[in-house]
Amino acid sequence: MSAMKSRQLPFTSPSSRAETMSKLIMVVDDDSQTRTLISILLQRRGFRVVEAADAFEALNLLESHDPALAIVDVMMPGMDGFELCQQIRQRAHTAATPVIIFSAMRDDIGAQKSFEVGADAFLSKISLHHELLVQVRTLLGMSMTDIT
Repeated sequence: MSAMKSRQLPFTSPSSRAETMSKLIMVVDDDSQTRTLISILLQRRGFRVVEAADAFEALNLLESHDPALAIVDVMMPGMDGFELCQQIRQRAHTAATPVIIFSAMRDDIGAQKSFEVGADAFLSKISLHHELLVQVRTLLGMSMTDIT
């Protein structure tokens, strides 16, 4: 069973690396080491990153930031990632923002629930490096040529 599941979205190729650098990605995870790792991975590929330690901080940041995509952990204190995804979908200015649910869960139930709440992709944390970059670039309609 693959740890990566996603909805099929249109694919287009970017015109330049400048397009990548203009993309802001929100990373939401209560584990600071995981947040840092994901942020570094994305920044090394030219993305800008804003981090939130929990769902409430993410919702506050969405008032002043307009991310092109959100990467959301499931298990967080207070409000879990599924509920955060629903909140993102309910806000007019973020309803169309792609959301990747990123979790230590590696089962079809987690993936199914992710899609039920409106996520665009579900990834297991086990698949951190390559599959995360593939999903980010696919959901943003960008070329896969520089994925390593």
